[in-house]
Amino acid sequence: MKELFYLNKYFVKYKWKILLGIVFVSLSNYFRVLQPQAIREALDLVINNIGVFGMFDGSPHQEVLFAQLGKTLLYFGGLVLLFALTMGIFMYFMRQTIIVMSRLIEYDMRKELFAKYESLDLAFYKKNNTGDLMSRVSEDVSKVRMYVGPALLYGINLVSLFVMVIWSMIEVSPTLTFYSLLPLPFLSISIYYVSSLINKKSEVIQQQLATLNSTAQESYSGIRMIKSYVQELSMVGIFREQSEDYMEKSLGLARINAMFFPLMIFLIGASIIITVYMGGLQVVSGAITPGNIAEFVIYVSMLTWPVTAIGWIASIIQQAEASQKRINEFLKIDPAIASPVISEKKFQGSIRFDNVSFNYPDSGIVGLENVSFDLKPGQRLAILGKTGAGKSTIADLLVRMYDVSSGKILIDGEDIKSLDLFNLRKRVGYVPQDVFLFSDTVSGNIGFGTDSYDQKEVEKFAGYAAVHEDILGLSEGYESMVGERGVTLSGGQKQRVSIARALIKKPDIIVLDDCLSAVDTNTEQKILSFLNGVLKDKTTIIITHRIYSLLKFDHIIVLENGRIAEQGTHEQLIKNDGFYFDLFERQRAEEAKIQ
Repeated sequence: MKELFYLNKYFVKYKWKILLGIVFVSLSNYFRVLQPQAIREALDLVINNIGVFGMFDGSPHQEVLFAQLGKTLLYFGGLVLLFALTMGIFMYFMRQTIIVMSRLIEYDMRKELFAKYESLDLAFYKKNNTGDLMSRVSEDVSKVRMYVGPALLYGINLVSLFVMVIWSMIEVSPTLTFYSLLPLPFLSISIYYVSSLINKKSEVIQQQLATLNSTAQESYSGIRMIKSYVQELSMVGIFREQSEDYMEKSLGLARINAMFFPLMIFLIGASIIITVYMGGLQVVSGAITPGNIAEFVIYVSMLTWPVTAIGWIASIIQQAEASQKRINEFLKIDPAIASPVISEKKFQGSIRFDNVSFNYPDSGIVGLENVSFDLKPGQRLAILGKTGAGKSTIADLLVRMYDVSSGKILIDGEDIKSLDLFNLRKRVGYVPQDVFLFSDTVSGNIGFGTDSYDQKEVEKFAGYAAVHEDILGLSEGYESMVGERGVTLSGGQKQRVSIARALIKKPDIIVLDDCLSAVDTNTEQKILSFLNGVLKDKTTIIITHRIYSLLKFDHIIVLENGRIAEQGTHEQLIKNDGFYFDLFERQRAEEAKIQ
């Protein structure tokens, strides 16, 4: 149970609920144990008065004795009902404390794990698939909740009831107690043997469930591709194979439980038979009364569920152990990108890359090598190059999605590693190449990066991104739901909504990563005209495959294989007669054909 020790902090947090739960469990079991004692006294009363009742056969006193005996039995019956009612009340309160506590711990764990996910860097997400992440925050946390709730409740109930029942049994007859509980050691041995099998199978089952979730999640996300390539049957086949694997593993665990529970019931039945036989011998010898046999049989029956629950509790604990191990694997990961300070401040906008090199941690691929450039506040930089040249890597490093392998990135003369990470990302308006929209309204997506916004602001910045008219054409305008990942919008519309989302933050630095690749020429010119005004006095980095004649750049960099192949102003690069000149000539020829 070493992995479950992590939960001790939650038990400390909710210690009063646990303590109250233990009190309520103990009180509930106290009144439960009183019931067999009342039944014993009633049965002994009847047996002891049978002979007296026969002596008054035919006498009017027999009817009086019968009435008195009936009243006494009715009293004991009422007493048993009162004990049962009181026991039920305390059972209600024990569930209100311990089970409610388990739900609160489940809530806390999900929040903690989700917050941990959000703190981890991009390299983590490249190594772990979404389905596995979802499985740990849903199924695994639910398995652990069963341990901190029902398993803990029935465990406390088992210990409390055992102590009270066995104490009551020993007070009557230590010898009969010994024989009644004789089968229990065999039960303990079987639990010890089976629990290890349950643990191994539970861990394998949870891993397979994560695989199943991953396949389903990828299929749902990539449904367009699956349908386009007519691979529905193929994906169903893959999912069926994984489901059958999960089913076989689950059936293996069910087979163990299927043999285990009947064995426990058999041992409890054997205990009752031994109790009746040995109790009868002791009644004959005068050591106990017949009512004591009934009392012991009820005690043994009381122990049937707690003893049977030992196997169930063991199964839950083993499954929780396997699930908590999977949860702890992620909780123990320290984020590679951390914020050293908390300091909210505006940036003037100077940027300096000082001999920056970067290798991707998950693959070792070289992203940048010895890249250096300087931008003063308010200047504009264009970064061009072929696919895979390292253009997007510069944007990722600037907002610290990754940290540089060597060299430094300075903003306003300070190393970005020393800056408040959240303030850095708040002050940089970043439009990534891979646009992502949430399942929310258009307004919600545009205002996503701000603490508060009003509709007029949303519409103003949507106008800057030349998407205002498109939004008004939707069925519910700005309140239209865009669907998962913005599926209801076109590629160009998603890019423009993403631009509006970056601009509404009113950042000090703007980074646009190939954000106009899916828009037509007229829309592109309209957006660039707006950007000329919006980007005035803001430090801007535009990553692109095209040369924007409408935007004047203070500096242009051409990347090739992670290195700077050319840099300078537009006029300087034209004179160099290199990649930039070739791109300019091809683009000019294409524009001439269109005209």
